[in-house]
Amino acid sequence: MDSKVPVREHGECLAALLLVGSSGGPLSLLADAKHVMIPSTSFNSQADFDDDWSYNYPWGTDHNGAARMDKSQVALSSTGGTVTLTARKVSGEKAASHGGKQIPIKYLSGAIHAKEHFNVSRGGGYDFAGEFRATTTRGTWPAFWLTGVKNWPPEVDMAEWKGSGKISFNTFNTSSQVRARDVTYPSPGDFHKILCEVRDQNGRDVSVKFYMDDKLVDTQYGKNFVGQSLYL
Repeated sequence: MDSKVPVREHGECLAALLLVGSSGGPLSLLADAKHVMIPSTSFNSQADFDDDWSYNYPWGTDHNGAARMDKSQVALSSTGGTVTLTARKVSGEKAASHGGKQIPIKYLSGAIHAKEHFNVSRGGGYDFAGEFRATTTRGTWPAFWLTGVKNWPPEVDMAEWKGSGKISFNTFNTSSQVRARDVTYPSPGDFHKILCEVRDQNGRDVSVKFYMDDKLVDTQYGKNFVGQSLYL
């Protein structure tokens, strides 16, 4: 979960999250849940946070944009329950390297990732759910996403706000085989509920159902995602 490629000094994303390993039922039917992997209390204190989360990307501080992730840009609320990821403009940072290219770093931003990896087994699945307040200012790119631990794809963008005034829900099967659904993101100053149900479809592929504010937005499919380890 991160704030990608921000271009304003104080772009931010606030979130509260509950993650449930599920036997197939919706999030509201917690009796069906086998195990709560990341509880909704994980942002209540630094100790709770440290049990479930780490700072930056799983592979380091840099990715493929103009922002470098930094622990200083992540803050837990004093009253508990939310984490805030912000971005600020900087100068003098060493350039990032990605795909053989040098990328100037213009911002420090915040990202966190779950310490747990997630593997959709045959007959299994997960519910990824959170409440987010994310900017849609042009040039900002907050994101709530899954990506492969050992290889890419898989990738599921459970929510991306790419500075267009819309929210995007995407599944990458290859770099060119992408299912993307963009819809208008209402009232960016308010919290919105995001739920992504990832389920084994046929022992090989997964189905991905995207919800915003309890309404189904799209259903997509990840080819050969079953059994692949995922970062959150």
